[in-house]
Formats: sequence, structure tokens, C-alpha cells
Amino acid sequence: MNDVRLVKPQQELKNEYLSFYQEWKESGEDMVPWVISKDPSDFLGMLKELSNQEKGISVKEGWVTDSTFWLVDNHHRVLGAVNIRHQLTEHLYNAGGHIGYGIRPSARLRGYATKLLELSLIEAKKLGINDVLVVCDADNVGSERTIIRNGGKPDTDYIEEDGNVVKRYWIKNT
Repeated sequence: MNDVRLVKPQQELKNEYLSFYQEWKESGEDMVPWVISKDPSDFLGMLKELSNQEKGISVKEGWVTDSTFWLVDNHHRVLGAVNIRHQLTEHLYNAGGHIGYGIRPSARLRGYATKLLELSLIEAKKLGINDVLVVCDADNVGSERTIIRNGGKPDTDYIEEDGNVVKRYWIKNT
């Protein structure tokens, strides 16, 4: 698992990212984290928007500054993505957390999610986030295991308006 690393979104990985994006779209699954649902047809524009978001430039009202990273292997294949929110709004506190992450469908069940969250915690620490909230839907057993493997301690569940149960976990980032 040492053959993967987090990188900032970059032009040099355009084809690899488009492959990642297309595979996820074709799967029909919800795109997680939300940031990967951004249309990459204007790739440079998307990169600029992600960079601005991290710098706090043109952040939408009610949103927070965030950092996005891609999990890549030694062949530059984009295996996953993570979005780290620098602060929590009420919504993020209840149902979004500091860190949202996802692994492309063809790369799942190989330990990449656990490694992605581990590496994300290092980035969160650099941002001064010492108590990290990570959440998952109650029916996402794989994500729940990933969070627990990375030190997640359960907090009170949150029930969304549609009845979906969000499991909330805190990780001490030391």
C-alpha cells in the first residue's frame, strides 16, 4: 500500500482523472466526495475552482474553505479522491464531517480507502484540525470499518429529513 500518495489536482493527470470520473459516472453510484461530481469538461477551469476553494477565494455563501486531493498509484492512476473541509458548518457537523472520500469502483476492497483516510488525516493535521469528524451512512459498512481502522470513536448518529441515518465518528489527530 506504500505505492499510493495524495496529490493536488493537476493538469498532468487530466487523462487519468477523466478515466476515474467516467468510471464513476458509468457506475451510476452517487459521486463521493461531492467535489468529484464537478463537470471536468473545462478541466483547467475545474482545477482553478478547486484551487480557489482551497485559498478561500469565491467560496459560496454557507460553504467553507476546503482542500481536494487525489489518491494516485505509481502508474499515476487516480484511485480515489478526498475533500477536506477546513471548518464545520451546522450541516457538516451533522452529516458531512471534515473529510469526505471515495475510491473508484474498480479499485475497491483493496485497502485503498483506509490508506486514503490515513493520508487525509495527515493533511488535516497540517491544517490544524486536531479533532476530525468523519461520517458515513449507516448502510455503508465498508466506510464505517475504514473510519474505525483509522481511530474513529462513535458519536451520536444523525437522522436526515429523509430518514437516512448518518453515523458520526471523531478521530483524535495526534
